[in-house]
Amino acid sequence: MKLTSASLLLVALAVAACDSKTATTGEAATSSATVEAATIDPAAAETSGTKATAADEANATPAPDPSTIPAAKATDAAAILARPQVPILCYHQIRDWTARDSKNAKDYITPIATFKGHIKMLADSGYHTISPDQLYAYMTTGAKLPSKPIMLTFDDTDLDQFTIARPELDKYGYKAMYFVMTVSLGRPHYMTKAMVKQLSDEGNVIGSHTWDHHNVKKYQGKDWETQIDKPTKTLEEITGKKIVYFAYPFGLWNPQAFPELKKRGFVAAFSLAEKRDQNDPLFTIRRIIASGYWSPKTLRNNIVQSF
Repeated sequence: MKLTSASLLLVALAVAACDSKTATTGEAATSSATVEAATIDPAAAETSGTKATAADEANATPAPDPSTIPAAKATDAAAILARPQVPILCYHQIRDWTARDSKNAKDYITPIATFKGHIKMLADSGYHTISPDQLYAYMTTGAKLPSKPIMLTFDDTDLDQFTIARPELDKYGYKAMYFVMTVSLGRPHYMTKAMVKQLSDEGNVIGSHTWDHHNVKKYQGKDWETQIDKPTKTLEEITGKKIVYFAYPFGLWNPQAFPELKKRGFVAAFSLAEKRDQNDPLFTIRRIIASGYWSPKTLRNNIVQSF
């Protein structure tokens, strides 16, 4: 796939709302609940009712380098599937809605006050954020996690993830995973390379999210080089770290992608709300989109219902 400079600009402009549309069945299924969920007693959803503590974090198993996990552990699908799933949230844009935002787009655009309410609820409820390395160790070996673990992820490199989400997470000592789409780096309304490096240096984890959000199920020929190899190399040059985690655009995947990702050094890949592949759950790790419509109470209920 070869783009001219003119088409590059069009791609960059179009990608701004790429994940703000429910154009595919994979993502459309992730945010079906856009009203208050009332089926779970919020009090019953709490197991601690306290904020995250340093002592609890210390009781968790330190995250090992994924390369040190024996291959037999990483390929034991039955053992991985038997372990309870860790809640993983996916955010896209963090900004207030405008008159131009469609009803469907608002699922992927979380108003600033709503986002702050989400994060405060997680902290007040005693949730501890974990890294993908901790998640990988838990899934493959059963390594101990802190109480009420949760993983926060951000897709598509939007600037507000750095200017709004990052300082809000810092208030609570939270870290996150940022899946970066490299075509947009440095363009208006997107993060710069320096911002991505800062996130990495501050203890967050950077993952690959392709060059321009092209559907993995449609890759042919040079697409693997354009969409995966070159962007991953770019991210490794920016962060100075090996990139081993991937998120599928639109959450869409097929089993044919797994060996291609593995031979490129990825150890796990993240989808959205579809069921995990029974033979390779590490490459179909489930997340749910934290809808812009959800209040903190609704988010909490959906975490309990979905995981």
